[in-house]
Amino acid sequence: MSTFSRFTPLVSSLPATVPFVGPEAIERGRGLPVKARIGANESGFGPAPSVLAAIRDHAAEVWKYADPENFELKQALSAHLGVTPANLAVGEGVDDLLGLIVRMVIEPGQTVVTSFGGYPTFNFHVSGFGGRLVTVPYAGDREDIHGLLDAAKREKAPLVYLANPDNPMGSLWNADEIVAFARALPENTLLVLDEAYAETAPAGAIPPADALLDLPNVIRTRTFSKAYGLAGARVGYAISAPGTAVAFDKIRNHFGMPRLSIVAALAALEDQAYLADVLKKIVASRDRIAAIATANGLAPLPSATNFVAIDCGRDGAHARAIVDGLMAHGVFIRMPGVAPLNRCIRISTGTERDMALLEKALPQVLKTL
Repeated sequence: MSTFSRFTPLVSSLPATVPFVGPEAIERGRGLPVKARIGANESGFGPAPSVLAAIRDHAAEVWKYADPENFELKQALSAHLGVTPANLAVGEGVDDLLGLIVRMVIEPGQTVVTSFGGYPTFNFHVSGFGGRLVTVPYAGDREDIHGLLDAAKREKAPLVYLANPDNPMGSLWNADEIVAFARALPENTLLVLDEAYAETAPAGAIPPADALLDLPNVIRTRTFSKAYGLAGARVGYAISAPGTAVAFDKIRNHFGMPRLSIVAALAALEDQAYLADVLKKIVASRDRIAAIATANGLAPLPSATNFVAIDCGRDGAHARAIVDGLMAHGVFIRMPGVAPLNRCIRISTGTERDMALLEKALPQVLKTL
């Protein structure tokens, strides 16, 4: 296959990579309709009716670009979080913000520390900017903050990534431990603290939004994709010291935020009653997933997210067979990508209909195996 001859050496050396194979691709490839979409950690409960009404009310304005300064959303987030607008940066989902952070900090050949088996899209960005990944194994099925700290110091790494709560295992560290970890890092090591699941975490797991603002080497990333049900809108934001937050303005796409996504995020922030109701549904669905797993001889792991990791008791091949078998029944789930985490499958919370399909299909799949 012919290719353009003037790609950079870095781009030419990289494989074409899709960090996550979407359910749409599986439907196309296998000719199987997805009946229960419980694999991508979206919110099957959807956004609030008030959010949908706001989108409808503003749909005619879609011909306009959004405010490139994201002024209104920053004001709303500032009031909601108890920080100043100067502490905030807005982007097209956490994935976009992670790419910008790597671009801001990493030059080709520089070291980035992360967990082995952690969020693969972050690794994708590191490779895309020529960084060198140094990974630390999970300890007891959660990210090893002590190992990450040791590796960051040993490697003199400019960047370290930690998700709390964690994806793909759903585990967490409490707020005091996270703050201690951040303060123990060298001043010239930037911490990306990914808090995509902040809303679903129990009280005491997430430091207050203003807890680390005195540290210019900490950026916390959050999203409207999970509990707020706006994954398709792509709205993320970063919390950091003002001098760090303003760095995003040097390289971000200033017209990247869709206007209707901003409308949706503003409406979602206003409807905290709906969020509280969704969080109750997520807890109930986590319990339901755990009960279904246990009834089938599998071991659900404790989760602080909107998904449950389930230990299938064998190896990655066995877990993959369960994933593929459920898809044959129209139930889309995922699994961690590397051993020993890939002995598990991962199931997102969902509606009662989703849970009923899972409950019916899982024992049939296990019986065939």
